[in-house]
Amino acid sequence: MTSSPQLSALASELSERDVRILAFERDWSAAAGPKEDSIRTQFGVSVTRYYQLLNAVIDLPAAVRHDPMLVGRLLRARHDRLQLRQQRAFAPSYRRPVGPDEELTI
Repeated sequence: MTSSPQLSALASELSERDVRILAFERDWSAAAGPKEDSIRTQFGVSVTRYYQLLNAVIDLPAAVRHDPMLVGRLLRARHDRLQLRQQRAFAPSYRRPVGPDEELTI
């Protein structure tokens, strides 16, 4: 169990916004309505900016110490999304382009 001085030291390593972002990610499914609406309401930023902030926060060692399971889950999800994006980017195209003298057959 973490003692009170350790908690206050940890809180000083993360900004209030960083802690709020982590808390939101942990509890957002309890919010009513779409996540995007909750992001705009609670943080006053665009969804794109929120995810930029979130990605910066989960890279902080203090965030890992603050909530290791949540940050680990978010890092794995980010890694999985990057892997899928890379697979799509480098996937071979199986469609042969149709030339001007050829018919498109389906």
